[in-house]
Amino acid sequence: MNRTLLIVILRIFLGVVFILAGASKIGNPAAFAEDIDNYRMLPYALVTFLAIVLPWIEICAGILLVFGKFLHGAAFTVLVLNMVFIIAISSALARGLSIDCGCFSPGTGAAKVGVLRLIEDFIFLAIAVYIFRTAHHKAKPSKADF
Repeated sequence: MNRTLLIVILRIFLGVVFILAGASKIGNPAAFAEDIDNYRMLPYALVTFLAIVLPWIEICAGILLVFGKFLHGAAFTVLVLNMVFIIAISSALARGLSIDCGCFSPGTGAAKVGVLRLIEDFIFLAIAVYIFRTAHHKAKPSKADF
């Protein structure tokens, strides 16, 4: 498989993951705020703000990855988000918290914080780093942009 095709596959995969993650949170910001607050890391005013804004950031970054636009910015956004997620999950694990990660379907308890979620976020981080490092600014679109 050539490198261009690999990047396209990875960016579409990661983009879809982030679109689905963000879309699953938009419909119930109160439940997502509760999931964020369960980490006991942020003041509630910031929790509420993040519960409203974060899903849209995930969706926008995901759409940009899928369509191959502003790849440096989109990949960097996903990279930073995954680093934050890794820190939050690691902190929850270290403190022995048994909480919903808030990744998908907030408030349902479907996705508990655990080592598997941590591994998943490290994989997403690695993909985002790869896309970020290999994305090139182009004056005109190429086949890799589609």
